[in-house]
Amino acid sequence: MAHRDHLFKARRRRLAESTTTSPALTFAGGNITYRIDALGFLHYVFVEVGTPNSTYLVALDTGSDLFWLPCDCTSCVRSLNMSGQNLQLNIYSPNASSTSSRVPCNSPICGARRACSLTRNACAYRDVYLSSNTSSTGILVDDILHLVSDDGQNTPVKAPITLGCGIIQTGDFLNGGAPNGLFGLGMDNISVPSILASKGLTANSFGMCFGSNGLGRIDFGDKGSPDQKVTPFNLEQLHPSYNITVTQIVVGNSSTDLEFTAIFDSGTSFTYLNDPAYTVFTEGFDSQITEPRYQPSTKFIFDYCYELSPNQKSFTIPDMNLTMKGGNSFYLNDPIILIRHTGGTAFCLAIVKSEDVNIIGQNFMTGYRIVFDREELVLGWQESNCYDSGKTSLPIGNNTKSDAPSPSIFQPQATPSNTPRSSPGSAPSPGSPPPPPRGNSAVRPSSINNKLVVVMFTFLFHYFIIVYS
Repeated sequence: MAHRDHLFKARRRRLAESTTTSPALTFAGGNITYRIDALGFLHYVFVEVGTPNSTYLVALDTGSDLFWLPCDCTSCVRSLNMSGQNLQLNIYSPNASSTSSRVPCNSPICGARRACSLTRNACAYRDVYLSSNTSSTGILVDDILHLVSDDGQNTPVKAPITLGCGIIQTGDFLNGGAPNGLFGLGMDNISVPSILASKGLTANSFGMCFGSNGLGRIDFGDKGSPDQKVTPFNLEQLHPSYNITVTQIVVGNSSTDLEFTAIFDSGTSFTYLNDPAYTVFTEGFDSQITEPRYQPSTKFIFDYCYELSPNQKSFTIPDMNLTMKGGNSFYLNDPIILIRHTGGTAFCLAIVKSEDVNIIGQNFMTGYRIVFDREELVLGWQESNCYDSGKTSLPIGNNTKSDAPSPSIFQPQATPSNTPRSSPGSAPSPGSPPPPPRGNSAVRPSSINNKLVVVMFTFLFHYFIIVYS
């Protein structure tokens, strides 16, 4: 513990000396992120890698560190069927990029947690997730990530990074979740935010916004605003993550002083809580709902669901807040999900009982610009619809409560053990019960605007594949 404390102090000194005046950077394809229902309900973005550059659609994950792409793969997804179109996915190859080189086994970034592939003469990795035997295995390579300044000038930046050349993917990576790569945004030195800051390209901070209509944005070097609320990170873990402390839960007219820690994880669609926090939330919510309980015919990941009458147009739920360490309040804009079933419509409190870690998922982040400030070692948040600041111009406005898929599509995503904290979930076949919740993500409801996003994605993705193939 003393050794880790020394490392953290040295890290703070190093971060304090880093520049915070560099402009924010974002991806060359733009800073807009898309929550795509058909691909595991995670947030995705287009990235450009290599020379010449090729485009990939990757899931954004603050719960893991490594950015990997399917690469010269023997087991990976090579095409998607979206809106009736068969879309070919780009597959990364180090041999096709003049700026690519393999990371040698003696490289400092290889580290004790990586192995050496003698046959490939490179540092090897295998990141294993506990969701349906999900993993990515391959070697580490250095290459160029194409970024632009997000200051109105769009100045190109060719950022040297390390990424995973994913030769073998298994589990959910073959079944619809993150089929074209996973973009880890964690604290480890191999993550892209860490690399950008270490090279002085940006401040050691980034921001993600989660719009209520499924659109958002991401910026590297984003330090947030002076009036944002903050809470400190807990860095005592063996593998530091975006772990914060909650001190109080407020559900309507009931408040409970309760201290627990939780990880803010963009790779998780719903929120997972252990007891006693889970019981405080669910029982407090249940006591203030007037609608009758709904019991699905098959096993369901949500325990607290309520039936709406056939002609019911609205319903009332209690306000819900988390008080964070330091005293700032985090209001929950989107704690429920609507579901359709054979007899009508119901709504559920979208919190899953966890058997291990507490995870604050995307549904709790909706309506906020979340800043992961690794210089100040704080999480920041400010209410936002993600496109009023002038950084992004989107033609879609706010939406009302959404239509929802049937209960049969829900399946939680598992929490990995000693590697990235998230992997995309996939939908079980209709009528089959989802597995017991073990950690990360499930899914979120569709909406009219989300359908527009899928259409927009199909068009954009088809365009990018044609242009960059």
